[in-house]
Amino acid sequence: MSSPIVTVIVPGRDVGAFAAEAIASLRAQQLERWHAILVDDGSIDETAQIFADAAASDDRFTLVRHDVARGLGAARNVALDLVETPFVGFLDADDVMLPGALAALVGALEHSGSDIAVGAYVRLRPDVDGGYSPGVVQPWVSAATDPARSGATLTDHPDVSGNIVAWSKVSRIELWRRGGIRFTEGRAYEDQVVAQLLYTKARGIDVVPDVVVHWRERADGSSITQHKAAVPVLHDYLDGLRGGLAVLDAGGHRGAAASRVRLILDMDTPPLVRIARAHVDDAYRRAVGDFVRELGARAEREQLVLDATSAPLLGAARLW
Repeated sequence: MSSPIVTVIVPGRDVGAFAAEAIASLRAQQLERWHAILVDDGSIDETAQIFADAAASDDRFTLVRHDVARGLGAARNVALDLVETPFVGFLDADDVMLPGALAALVGALEHSGSDIAVGAYVRLRPDVDGGYSPGVVQPWVSAATDPARSGATLTDHPDVSGNIVAWSKVSRIELWRRGGIRFTEGRAYEDQVVAQLLYTKARGIDVVPDVVVHWRERADGSSITQHKAAVPVLHDYLDGLRGGLAVLDAGGHRGAAASRVRLILDMDTPPLVRIARAHVDDAYRRAVGDFVRELGARAEREQLVLDATSAPLLGAARLW
């Protein structure tokens, strides 16, 4: 087989129920010139053995093991330092990469010469049969990834700023190294800032409407995105949102920042307001209220039109 052209970084901690499916989805890729770095971040379940077996049986996999969990950001950074291919992508070990994902994303970059390619994704939710079923592409995902674009910029396509997850993209490793881009360590939602750094520093952005990843919402509620009612997680979440906006502001990308503010107020904030209404900790309500007032004032200054269903919730939150 020809030498690999893209490295997929796969961090995982205690995801033994799903890791084999993630690995199988890599083996099913139509583009065969890939390498994967499996980072076992201190797992105490069967994840460690699943990763070790994959590396022992298939030389396309390299295993990195942390004896003590260091977190998702650190796991990704360790693997980034080991990448030797022109392109890099990510897959969380509880998600599934669709067979045409690498072919579509890498193919776009090879054709255009852009620095980053962005694809669509859908939720993989528990179903009535005890398994998981994929949903549909949500409107905000479509806004970021449809129609197809080649060599775009944030000025051309400000809505791409709404695609903030690490694992829906392939980028040139040169972009990471040229821009000195790293994941924040020791905090959740570390991909919010990284995504905006990649967009602002990219010399071209390709948009691929194809669904490239099924993003799992775990039935046991153990995903970090399902823990937003915890005050420390909330603070990391809000810091990530603010940090991403700060990157766009610093780069002078007013259109992308406005698009991001609108999306946060329409999609991210209302669920937090609903949680805050019943939360036992006043600190949670205060944090959400401060954030809503901050972004609401900005939306008013910039005359952004918000979703009519979110406006009453946001109005109530401003009083906290």
